[in-house]
Amino acid sequence: MGVATTRADKMIRLEELQDDDTPPSKPPAQPADFETAIDAAGFGMFNILLLLVAVAAAMGTVYETSTMSYILPSAECDLHLTLIDKGVLNAITYAGMISSAILWGYVADTKGRKKLLVYGYLADTVCVLGGALSQNVVQLMIFKYLGGFTMSGPFAVLMTYLTELHGRQYRQRIMMMVGIMFSVGTLSLPGLAMGILPQPWDIQILGLSLHAWQVFVAISAVPSILSCAFFPFFPESPKFLMSRGRNKEALEAFRFIYALNKRQPRSAYPIKELANEQSPKSDAQQLEQTVDTANGKTAVDKAQPKDADVELASKPKSSLHLGLLQLRPLFVKPYLGLSLLVYLLNFCVLLGQNTMRLWLPQLFASIKEYEQLASSQAHSESTSICNIVDYSVNRTQRQLEAAALGDPMAECTVNVSAASYTNNLIVASAGLVSYALAGVLVNLVGVKRIMCMCLFAAGSCALGMYWSSSSTTTVALASVFVSVGSISGTSLISASLSMFPTALRTMIVSLSMMVGRMGSLVGNIFFPALMTTGCLPPFLMVSCFMFTGCLLASFLPVKNKAALK
Repeated sequence: MGVATTRADKMIRLEELQDDDTPPSKPPAQPADFETAIDAAGFGMFNILLLLVAVAAAMGTVYETSTMSYILPSAECDLHLTLIDKGVLNAITYAGMISSAILWGYVADTKGRKKLLVYGYLADTVCVLGGALSQNVVQLMIFKYLGGFTMSGPFAVLMTYLTELHGRQYRQRIMMMVGIMFSVGTLSLPGLAMGILPQPWDIQILGLSLHAWQVFVAISAVPSILSCAFFPFFPESPKFLMSRGRNKEALEAFRFIYALNKRQPRSAYPIKELANEQSPKSDAQQLEQTVDTANGKTAVDKAQPKDADVELASKPKSSLHLGLLQLRPLFVKPYLGLSLLVYLLNFCVLLGQNTMRLWLPQLFASIKEYEQLASSQAHSESTSICNIVDYSVNRTQRQLEAAALGDPMAECTVNVSAASYTNNLIVASAGLVSYALAGVLVNLVGVKRIMCMCLFAAGSCALGMYWSSSSTTTVALASVFVSVGSISGTSLISASLSMFPTALRTMIVSLSMMVGRMGSLVGNIFFPALMTTGCLPPFLMVSCFMFTGCLLASFLPVKNKAALK
């Protein structure tokens, strides 16, 4: 009886299975996180096109901060420039970048990377072309300030955008390529100057007088024009979209990347659902909770429903509040002393580096002009840096006095030739080589040691220029200075990232770069002022700040190949 019942039950189950035509369901696919999704999109045509556009973007950034240093010898007569005017023109771009640093960081985190890149480079194009049409020094200063104000955003977002559109396998190599992109921009600038600035152009358009230096400035807008023209064809950063809870848009971005890289239809993208990476607690909120806990407040006092957090996170007031909260840990223990050390060190490094780098074109042009004058008059005086500084200061003063008196016999002349920019090309090439060597040297001796050695070498080179007795020695010392100064700046950013926890890294780099730009501003204004007092003071100033940086770097708590916090 029992056996018959068992057989009957089995037959009933078999009939039920046969009647059910529904196939067995597969286990649901797990939602993919960002890293899995970007890896599935692959590397191919999309990434190559992105990097090509990024080259133009990087060149636009370099041109915005460096073109003034090349036009100063050519524009001296047209704009009646004093030494202080030249210093302000070199520095005012950094003033604009300083004043907008916090604003652009907030915009990038709330409005997205792509919009900031497109509209940032578009605004920079307008500012550069406005500077090219300037007819006096005040107009040029205004447009250079506005150019720095607008460029601060794309400058910071470009690297973030590139890292967020590449998988882990390629991310470090992309950052190395970014360094090469900026070096390409630095190398192309003196080459462009050699072809344009020596030309005796005087173009009259709609009552405006345009000379070679204005054409040079206008052409320097081309990279920004290309950037704002091509970035609209690229998607918004899927990492940003996922962090804002816009997973549907992020999935479309991944499909777009996949279709270009794999040359497959978008529907073939293997990932159908993305994980929710919109954390109800941001890094700033977590930091706030940590501080509040230390002050005796409980988690219950700070608790809010998840939906409320998500709603608040979308409001600008809340986003700004969270941004300010992220600053708090940097101004209290245990990070207060360390952050102040990093700020001061960056101030010293960028003051010395950008002051010397931006005044070298003027010095090299004066060297070439002095050599031509000496050969025509059979002078036997050496082309020491002190002779060059004295000649440059006295020449500028004489021409300004003649212009003020309206003396027709004392015509202001500019002696700029292609050879005037050969030395700048040599220095830029040395900087490119230094980037290639930096990676190997950092792995061999460590970030802290290489920073100390490079800062000491930079200080020695700056001081050694005072005793330079020939143009060859001056170019050699300048090349070494710019090379080791670049390595020092890069090493400092790397060290800063390893000394602070993840939640503070972006903010510490942003604040230290802002303070460093203040150093660039101060250095470029004081350098010409000190030139009028003598030969030694300007180089002594740069040297002292580099040696001070070397001393400060020795106190950094950095270990070679330390694990990230």
